[in-house]
Amino acid sequence: MIILHNNTMSDSPRTLYRVAEIREAERIAIQDLGMPGLQLMQEAGHAAFKALQQRWPDQRTLTIFCGSGNNAGDGYVVARLALVAGYQLSTYSLVDPQMLRGDALTAFNDFIEAGGHLEAFNSQQIPAGVIVDALFGTGLVRPVNEAYAMAISCINQSDCPVLSIDVPSGLHADSGCVMGCAVKADLTVTFIALKCGLFTGEARDYCGEIVCCSLNLPDQAMLGLPSLASLLVKSPLLPRSRCAHKGHFGHVLMIGGNHGYMGAIRLAGEAALRSGAGLVSIATRTAHASLVTIGRPELMCHAVETPNDLSTLLEKATVVVIGPGLGQDEWAVSLLNKVLAADTICVVDADALNLLAKKPLKRQNWILTPHPGEAARLLGCTNADIASDRFAAVTKIQAHYGGICVLKGAGSLIADHQSIFVSTTGNPGMASGGMGDVLAGLTGALVAQGLPLLQAAKLAVYVHGAAADSLASEKGERGMLAGDLLLKIKEQLN
Repeated sequence: MIILHNNTMSDSPRTLYRVAEIREAERIAIQDLGMPGLQLMQEAGHAAFKALQQRWPDQRTLTIFCGSGNNAGDGYVVARLALVAGYQLSTYSLVDPQMLRGDALTAFNDFIEAGGHLEAFNSQQIPAGVIVDALFGTGLVRPVNEAYAMAISCINQSDCPVLSIDVPSGLHADSGCVMGCAVKADLTVTFIALKCGLFTGEARDYCGEIVCCSLNLPDQAMLGLPSLASLLVKSPLLPRSRCAHKGHFGHVLMIGGNHGYMGAIRLAGEAALRSGAGLVSIATRTAHASLVTIGRPELMCHAVETPNDLSTLLEKATVVVIGPGLGQDEWAVSLLNKVLAADTICVVDADALNLLAKKPLKRQNWILTPHPGEAARLLGCTNADIASDRFAAVTKIQAHYGGICVLKGAGSLIADHQSIFVSTTGNPGMASGGMGDVLAGLTGALVAQGLPLLQAAKLAVYVHGAAADSLASEKGERGMLAGDLLLKIKEQLN
């Protein structure tokens, strides 16, 4: 997914806002700074039409779907511009245009005065050329009704490329949830600032390429307005000293690999090595201790059957990664309790999170890395609750448990007590076993090398996804294995 910015304001182009803040910026621009609302609408229509021309320069046929609000007004501005430019045009309205109000009605009348006309829409309609989706804007808060669902189905079932204006219709602009159904766009042209809901959860399937245009809104309109999150950017590691030795890059202790799950702790351990940790020790079941190092002798493996067996290892560890293949039996519980009592910096993953959910604890020196199911258990809610507002979920986990929380999934979120970051790396090829184990090992290695917890979590999530993206570009997504990421992670970090 490519993020472009045209006429970007002085505020960070990677800052994400909720709809309420963007509406407040519009209000300030119109009421306080004297910018006509119709000018904003015309700027939006021009920006969308320009983006359409740039993306599909040889296409001269458009099908435009308009709804009932200002988003429809943007669509009518596009329709008028296309008409004047000599495009072949089919324009549909799902409501009586006379129901439009204010600037949207003016935009419709301008379209009609330019020689435009509306056509009757029915479910058998076959769109042609590029489809322009101007059905809903950012105001959708309830499920799409039947008439609009029919139009969205028509758009999605066509073979036409789709441009969505501001937000793909049917997608909640704050949460990224699909409100019953939503348009699958190839290009989304969004306005004023980036919306939170375009970058996480289900949104990744619906937005396509995203272009953000400020509409030449005055800088003052956004000053002081709170943002919810920021897009994640890569923060390169500093070059190593020529005099460095392994003691400078930390000792990661990995704990897990219960009966039947030896592979998980092996993946996490090797990921830590490939991510630059100076030393990596693995504490696992006796039956696995001599097997984990086969093919990777750089790992130091220890048989651990009781909490006391961990004591010396914990004393030497810079950071503990606990959870990959840990299980939830008595052995797992006893080892987790031992680690928590030691108060060592931790990366907590997989079954260690499930155990933590049963006996919650708050501390600041750890990174929690739940997937949505584990997040639901940590908060005592359902997976659907997590999906309905991932920003709220990651905030609640961080508030309840402290430290840093990484809520994994499409558009992974990283939160500390005051900030949220959203990842744009990663792809569906990562939907296979062991990917989380690799992320846990990578995260632990970055902590061991001295990165602050938030910085380590951010870089780990970015690099983990970028490694998978590099693999996908070379070999495709299907059949990608967690172990395939290891050398790509090394490349990314270097």
